[in-house]
Amino acid sequence: MEFFSFLVDFLLHIDKHLEEIIRDYQNWTYAILFLIIFAETGFVVTPFLPGDSLLFAMGALIAGENTGLSIWVMMLLLIVAAILGNSLNYKLGSFFGVKVFKENNKILKLEYYKQSHEFFEKHGGKAIIFSRFLPIFRTIAPFVAGIAKMPFGRFTLFNVIGGVAWISSLLMAGYLLGQIPVVKKNFDIVIVVIAVVTFFPAIFAALKSKFKKKALPLAENTVKEEEQVY
Repeated sequence: MEFFSFLVDFLLHIDKHLEEIIRDYQNWTYAILFLIIFAETGFVVTPFLPGDSLLFAMGALIAGENTGLSIWVMMLLLIVAAILGNSLNYKLGSFFGVKVFKENNKILKLEYYKQSHEFFEKHGGKAIIFSRFLPIFRTIAPFVAGIAKMPFGRFTLFNVIGGVAWISSLLMAGYLLGQIPVVKKNFDIVIVVIAVVTFFPAIFAALKSKFKKKALPLAENTVKEEEQVY
């Protein structure tokens, strides 16, 4: 519980926490953010790590503060982290398979796998690109691609495109928009909005799946009643 309380506080006040990291670790900030992005995309057990809000906030801090950090160095390093992370996740998926997902698991929920698999089936290889902008899905999609034995060369193409698009768009959005007075004044609200907007598809998919489960028994009973009538 303490960990999740810290995580929520970190997400809600991510700019303040990043300022502390930059102040305390200076150029090591590159390595810290590299590890966070690599872990979020590379390990199927870490979908809770911050991604979108972290990138936006870091872009804004580099633009507005005397951080001594380069937006271009940060962008390059985090793109590499995102690509390597997805590649590792793919390999883990191809090695372990679907058996790591369990019905009652707190993190590796079977439901997450089913939702990601449906997303993958609907969008094909492009799901690797689209999932970059969707929390939870971006952690599970490369794992599912590995389970499905998607050709690694094809996966890598989508992986690179998605990694470049995700990192560069959110870092630059923070860099260009983060210093606009109204955004800067309401930065905490902006971060919450980003989190809500990006998590909405995952929440919607979960609710849709839940209602579908409830509807199935009703449909089965209806079929049985019709069979009895006819």
